[in-house]
Amino acid sequence: MHLDVLDLRNFYYRTQLGRVAQRAIRDQVTALWPDAKGQTVAGYGFAVPLLRPYLDNARRVIGLMPGPQGVMPWPAGGDNVSVLCEETAWPLDTGIVDRLVLLHGLEASENPSALLDECWRVLGPGGRALFIVPNRSGLWSRSDKTPFGFGRPYSMSQLDAQLRKQNFAAERQQSALFVPPSSRRFWLRTAAMWERFGLRVSSVVAGGVLMLEVSKHIHAPQRPGLAATVRRPLRVLDALPKPAAEPA
Repeated sequence: MHLDVLDLRNFYYRTQLGRVAQRAIRDQVTALWPDAKGQTVAGYGFAVPLLRPYLDNARRVIGLMPGPQGVMPWPAGGDNVSVLCEETAWPLDTGIVDRLVLLHGLEASENPSALLDECWRVLGPGGRALFIVPNRSGLWSRSDKTPFGFGRPYSMSQLDAQLRKQNFAAERQQSALFVPPSSRRFWLRTAAMWERFGLRVSSVVAGGVLMLEVSKHIHAPQRPGLAATVRRPLRVLDALPKPAAEPA
């Protein structure tokens, strides 16, 4: 179930809690991908708040927003890079994307396998994708006051298994949003401290979102008949006369 783009915009850009969430997740994205100079960076779902650091040096930035969610122009005050698209048919050439971010995309999809096939298609050789989903063990997925309380939450093992099934290879994993999903002033003012603390003890404290970086896994091609040829090698030398044994 996709949320409306206006609700997502209002949360991330017009509430203090949304700006805290945006900053916490974006900091982890830029820690994983500090530079995208000369690369094509795309985001699907409502990932545009995470793409701003790449506007200046990336070759191209594209914000893909699914039809059931709706689209809004982005970035404000600049040339629009967002586009409305079908969930499983993106207006991108095969293999064109170097970095792909999904936020509020996978957990809201009605056909996640087909969506992942499309992610795999547009990702180029050596490209990386970053899937950001609500953590089923975290506090944020239990509250419908934020966008992370909608859709299907995941555990890291569930997310990893689903992506491996679609021929993605896991590379790195991370968590974010360790601050409680509260608009009270104390939690908002101490959010940065909670994020630093949570990253140090993430094996004990559950973050609100899970982040899994993957690469595109391509199987090595196999020539038909090769295995049979190996199992039944040609015995060319067997037909030649063997030399007589020398006398002792």
